[in-house]
Amino acid sequence: MLGWDKDFNAFKAAVSKGLALGLPGVEAQYRLVPPDRPRPNFDEIETNNPRKAGVLALFYPVAEVPHLVLMKRNTYPGVHSGQISLPGGQAEELDGNITETALREAHEEIGVHPKEVSVLGNLTRVYIPPSNFLVQPVLGISKQRPAFIPEAKEVSALVEVPFHIFLNSEYFRETRVEARGLVMHVPAYHIDGHVIWGATAMMISEIVALLKSVK
Repeated sequence: MLGWDKDFNAFKAAVSKGLALGLPGVEAQYRLVPPDRPRPNFDEIETNNPRKAGVLALFYPVAEVPHLVLMKRNTYPGVHSGQISLPGGQAEELDGNITETALREAHEEIGVHPKEVSVLGNLTRVYIPPSNFLVQPVLGISKQRPAFIPEAKEVSALVEVPFHIFLNSEYFRETRVEARGLVMHVPAYHIDGHVIWGATAMMISEIVALLKSVK
């Protein structure tokens, strides 16, 4: 038994304890990338003047079961077209910090007001070379399931996942994907017909490792 899969308060406590123990970091994230991908050097990445972005990993209870909301992006001419992602986007000058970016973008994309979210902390940053984004994942919780309002121009569907599923190997396997005209074989999560891979899967992998670190 996980101890938190049907108890949202226990889940919140486990995440908070895991954050206090220290982030699992890049090694946990890189379980969800091909083995030959080099580890990031953040000092070198900064010399590329990366675009800064924030995303929100928002958890909430459904009958006390901790859920994570993901979204499927609409098809558009861009690197992340049609992919499953966490709500979020590029930092703007009016944002006071990257946490405000994540909260603002979540409000714009899925209708969750920042006042509904209690921020627990941050994960390790993720660099996305094809779009030159340096992304800060922010962990947040809502006391109840928000009344989601997806932004139709950006979001084609919401994907609400009981988070304990990500700890089940049944939903995890190497997968053939096509992106940017390339065919790749990547480790990925398969949930309700959706393939979750790339940066989003890396962030989820770190949360899984964070929870596993708590005894």
